[in-house]
Amino acid sequence: MIDFPYIGDICRKTPTKIVMLVVDGLGGLAHSETGRSELDEARLPNLDALAARSACGLTDPVGPGITPGSGPGHMALFGYDPVKYLLGRGVLEALGIGVDLAESDVAARGNLATVDESGLLVDRRAGRISSAESLPLVELLDKIGIPGVELSVLPVRDYRFVLVMKGERLNDAVSETDPQELGVRPLEAKPMDTESSATAEAVNAFVAAAGEALGARDRANSVLLRGFSKLPDLPSFGETYRLNPAAVAAYPMYRGLARVVGMKVLETGQTFSEQLDTLKIHFEEHDFFFLHYKPADAAGEDGDFDAKVARLEELDALVPRLLELGPDALVVAGDHASPAVMASHSWHPVPLLVHSNLTRGEGVESFSERACALGSLGRIPATGVMMLALAHAGKLTKFGP
Repeated sequence: MIDFPYIGDICRKTPTKIVMLVVDGLGGLAHSETGRSELDEARLPNLDALAARSACGLTDPVGPGITPGSGPGHMALFGYDPVKYLLGRGVLEALGIGVDLAESDVAARGNLATVDESGLLVDRRAGRISSAESLPLVELLDKIGIPGVELSVLPVRDYRFVLVMKGERLNDAVSETDPQELGVRPLEAKPMDTESSATAEAVNAFVAAAGEALGARDRANSVLLRGFSKLPDLPSFGETYRLNPAAVAAYPMYRGLARVVGMKVLETGQTFSEQLDTLKIHFEEHDFFFLHYKPADAAGEDGDFDAKVARLEELDALVPRLLELGPDALVVAGDHASPAVMASHSWHPVPLLVHSNLTRGEGVESFSERACALGSLGRIPATGVMMLALAHAGKLTKFGP
C-alpha cells in the first residue's frame, strides 16, 4: 500500500533483510481427471515444510474475477494499486533491455507470430522460436522506415521484441493488434483518443511493412503489437518504504518493472540457479530483494500440466539455497494464476506464504491453493503483501498514538 497516507511515518530503516520470491503464474486449477492442481500434484518437500512454519493465505492480484497481466500482478505485490498505476508492457520491455526512453517516446511490446495463407493467426508466438532464429528477423524489421516517425525495433528474447517510436504528435492511447486468440486476423491498431491518431497510423504502416518483409516465411511471418505506453510517473519504491531494493530477474519485462519503480537491477544469468548465485553475491548490499521465477508461467500458458508440475518441483529443489542466506522475512507469492487447464492467465486467487522468526506455523500442511486457503492470512488483496513483509522484518512502527 504505497499510497497509505502515513507510510512515511511508520516505515523505518533497519538492517533486516526481505526476500520476495515471485513465482510467475504460481496458481493453478484442478485437473479434470484427478481433481488436483499443479501445486497439489507437485512434490514440494521444501515449500511444504516452509508453509508449515509460516503464515499463509491467498491473494487477489487485482480483484475477484479480474484476470491480470504480469505487470499489474507484480505492481500489486510491490504495494502499488494496479488500477491506479497501470503500466504499459512496451515501456517495461524497453526498460528491461536497457533502452533509455525520452518522455515523448512510445514503446510497444511485439511478438513474432505466424499466420496462414489467408492471414489468420495460427501461432501468436511463432512456435516460441529461439533468440538465434529471431535476431535476424528483428534486424530486418529494424530497417523499416515510416515517414515522420523514427522507428527502432530491438530484440528482447526468443519471439519477443520492442518497437520504440520517436516523433512529434505521438501518444500511447492505441489499441493492440493482438486479438489474443487463434483463427482470426490480427487487429488493426485504432486511436483511443484524438491525440493518438498519428501513432495508430504509424503502427498500422509498420505492421503492413513487417508483413511484406516476413511474408515469405512459413512461420514468424507476421507481428503482433500490444502495450503501447510512455514512461510513467511513480512513487519511488525505495524512498517510500525506506529500503535499498534490488531485483534479480532474468526476463527483460520483470527487470523493466523493477527499474520503473526504482529498484537496482542486478546483472544475472538466465537460470534460476544463476539468479540465486547473484542473490548470494549481493546479499549484504541491499535490504530488499525481488527474486523472479518464470518457468512455471510459461508451462501454464502452454497448457502443459505435467511441465508446470515439473517446473514447480525444480524450483522447490533450489529453495534450500535461498533459505541458507537467512533472510529475516521471506515472502513466496505469485503475480497471478496460470492454470494449465486454461492455458492462460486467470482470475483465481494465488497462494502466499510469509516466513520470519515470528511465524511458527498454523496447521497448513502444504503449499497449495487448498491448504493456503486455511491459513491465518485469509484471502487478501495482493497490495497488502508488501506491508506484511515490512512488518515481519520489523520495518514498521506503531500507527497512531
